[in-house]
This record gives sequence, C-alpha cells and structure tokens, in this order.
Amino acid sequence: MFSKVGQIMLYVNDQDKALHFWTEKLGFHLMAEEDNGEGMRWIEVAPSKDDAGTSLILHNKDFVAKMSPELNLGTPSLMFFTKDIEQLYSDLSNKEVTVGELVEMPFGRVFNFADDEENYFAVMEQK
Repeated sequence: MFSKVGQIMLYVNDQDKALHFWTEKLGFHLMAEEDNGEGMRWIEVAPSKDDAGTSLILHNKDFVAKMSPELNLGTPSLMFFTKDIEQLYSDLSNKEVTVGELVEMPFGRVFNFADDEENYFAVMEQK
C-alpha cells in the first residue's frame, strides 16, 4: 500500500541553473546534493525544510538519457498549492519568473509559471 508521493524526478539540461531557479526564485530549500564523481549528480529541493511531504530531485537529463534510454524524460505536469496566491504571483513576477494569467476556476484561483528551461507548472490557492 502506498503512503505518499515521496520524490518527483525532474530531468533538466542545467542542474546549477535549475537549482538557482527553484531555490533563489521560488524559495525552495536545498535538502541534499550528491555527486558520485562519475557524472551521476542529483539535487533534492523541497518547499519547506520541515516535512514537505514531497521533494523534487533535479537530475541531469543527458546523463540519465545515456544510462536509461527507455525512460520518459519529459517534464511532469505538477500542481503546487499556496495559501496566498496573490502574494506568490507578485513575488514570482518581481523575480522575473514567467507567469501566466491569474484565473478563477471552479476549484479556486490558479496560474502557471515556467522555469528557465520553459517547462510549465501550475499553482493553486488552497486556504
């Protein structure tokens, strides 16, 4: 029986640039960083230093493609939650993150944003 989603793998072209995006622009925390010295480097980030529940692992897309060519290296469609969507929208805009329009949906307010590699994610207000 599954108990929770622990980690989500994001395959990126530039791990350092992705780390900067997730930590400096989005405010995630660096939880761990490992490098085996042979090209296998992974970086774990999470929205909170406490029990975030789920973290993101930033993997080098080219390295993973060579090691496991059968893997789907596409970006997953992720929905993040926030308690103050207007503040988050303003913060991301001020940090020059590409953000979509803030829209009202039947389930709440939502907008999308893009990382520096033009992968899009969504965030929804959850009070």
